[in-house]
Amino acid sequence: MKPARADDIRKRELAQIHIAKQQLGLDDETYRSMLWTVARVKSASDLDWAGRKNVLDHFKSHGWTNRPSRKAKQSRPLADDPQSKMIRALWLSLHEKGIVRDPSERALAAYVKRVTRREALQWLNVKEAAHVIETLKKWLDRIQQESV
Repeated sequence: MKPARADDIRKRELAQIHIAKQQLGLDDETYRSMLWTVARVKSASDLDWAGRKNVLDHFKSHGWTNRPSRKAKQSRPLADDPQSKMIRALWLSLHEKGIVRDPSERALAAYVKRVTRREALQWLNVKEAAHVIETLKKWLDRIQQESV
């Protein structure tokens, strides 16, 4: 792993400051007043490393927590073979009918793991993917029969 450069750290901390400003709902006047009170600067770009730390600590003391975005949590690319696309389409159909509450890829992966003991859709072989498709189709058929 490459060591972080000072410029990269600065950019990341400035981004965190702006994210915190947005998440705490600060208007521009309040934000600039806080910058002046905490670090004696008029703009975040004028902050040195100690000033950035003080501003981030100030935000944390007012309830802001630095949490990774949902996009950051997804580490592997989506499977895009025809069977995987069919599985996703069936999953979303179940969601549209109100059967599946969470249409996310994470929820689908949990279902796939329960059915096949595989951690992700990408790791299914053709036979396992066909099994998942059949279970989802049967689930949809049961729902459609119950509604008749």
